[in-house]
Amino acid sequence: MARVLIVGAGLTGSLCAALLRKEAPRPVHLAVWDEAGDSGGRMSTARSPYNPQSTVDLGAQYITCTSHYAKHHQSFYDDLLALGILKPLTAPIEGMVMKEGDCNFMAPQGISSIIKHYLKESGADVCFRHCVTQINLRNDKWEVSKETGPPEQFDIVVLTMPVPQILQLQGDIANLISECQRRQLESVSYSSRYALGLFYEAGTKIDVPWAGQYITSNPCIRFISIDNKKRNIESSEIGPSLVVHTTVPFGVTHLDHHTEDAEELIFQQLEAILPGLPRPVATRCQKWRYSQVTEAAAHSHGQLTLHPKPFLVCGGDAFTESNFDGCITSAR
Repeated sequence: MARVLIVGAGLTGSLCAALLRKEAPRPVHLAVWDEAGDSGGRMSTARSPYNPQSTVDLGAQYITCTSHYAKHHQSFYDDLLALGILKPLTAPIEGMVMKEGDCNFMAPQGISSIIKHYLKESGADVCFRHCVTQINLRNDKWEVSKETGPPEQFDIVVLTMPVPQILQLQGDIANLISECQRRQLESVSYSSRYALGLFYEAGTKIDVPWAGQYITSNPCIRFISIDNKKRNIESSEIGPSLVVHTTVPFGVTHLDHHTEDAEELIFQQLEAILPGLPRPVATRCQKWRYSQVTEAAAHSHGQLTLHPKPFLVCGGDAFTESNFDGCITSAR
């Protein structure tokens, strides 16, 4: 049985695993490794330490489907809607730019529930806190080393982590990447930003007429969402949750600062926008060094094959476009 390793438990990696399980011509052993402590990647959902039912989406906030992809990826949307993993976004988002034919969806159980669904469908062995450091060629197999534990061998390796992390890998892979491929990989660029999640006690009221708002006049804050309101969840037992996404210039300026320092600055700006906001019972600040792809790899068509046999391939939104449908295209 072929052993396949997918590095990265985000949308591309999880869906690629599910599609391999479904469409591989013969049985394969699937493993998914991620350096984080949970699945989701940039579609991550955080939980309140005081009430796990109180959650906040720290990455992607909602999914926009264009009329083009509504046709090309209809089966993916239909499946997620039928299972209740996605639902139409009906809550008001102020400042959202809508194009004709666009549909917006939210995930009632948090945006990471999409990734968890695909990982479950894949039946893969999912391992967290597995940070890949080296990939070497050994007897027509890939020997993959991680920060802790012994190396393991695989017949096929799929890399879906951000491109700068691929370029940092040691071992034979560094010499196997051609000059042309290296130029393609080095041309990929990302925006950077922070996300701050705030959790409140049950019964707390955040009195605003919207579920989300794009901010255009603040140097620090670009988007605010009352996350439970965005998902149409109102409960007397679960406190509200709020998420703030910073502007890219703020993210770039404070990229190498301590997260705690950035959190304090974001909170000060938030209080200026929403005066009288109650103090949260818990917070979660996420630094997105690689937030959205601003320049994708040219001429890659969803993937870049680094070595044909044994197969070593890169995928992810860096090889398509930085959205839900871009990841589906790459996974396929």
